[in-house]
Amino acid sequence: MARSLEIVGDRWTILILREMYMGASRYEEIQIQTEATPQMLATRLKSLEADGMIERHPYSEKPLRHEYRLTEKGRSFYPVIHALRAWGETWCKDKSEEIAVHFVHRECGHDVGLGTVCPECGIPVERKDLDASLGSQFAKERAERRAAFKRK
Repeated sequence: MARSLEIVGDRWTILILREMYMGASRYEEIQIQTEATPQMLATRLKSLEADGMIERHPYSEKPLRHEYRLTEKGRSFYPVIHALRAWGETWCKDKSEEIAVHFVHRECGHDVGLGTVCPECGIPVERKDLDASLGSQFAKERAERRAAFKRK
C-alpha cells in the first residue's frame, strides 16, 4: 500500500488520472479541469511519466507540444478510480445531487450505475466497455471552469 501511495497518493495525481480516463490528453485541458497550478501539474505529470503511468507524445513540432497518454500501467489503475467514484457518489454527495458521470454498457445499451457488472446482462465491464455521458451539473461545472480559464 505504501509503495502504491508513493505514486498515486495525492489529490492532484488522482484528478489528473480522472481527466485522462475522461479523454483529456493535453496539458491545458487537464489544468483547466483539475484547477492545478502550472507548477503542480507539471510536477505531477513528470512523476506519472517517470513512474510509467503515462507517456508523452509530440502533437506539434513548432512550437513543440506534447500530449499525454495512459500506459498499460496507467490504464490498469482504472478500477481504483472507479471505486473512488462509486464511494464518493454514495457517501460524499447530497441526495439532491445527480450522478456526475453516467456509464452505459456499449454491448447492451444499459446504464451500469456505480457497479462493475452490467445489471441488465450480468457481464463484468471495464472502462473500455462503457460510453460516458456527463450529468448536467457536472457538465456545467466543467464548462464554467473552461470559460473561467479562457477569461484569464
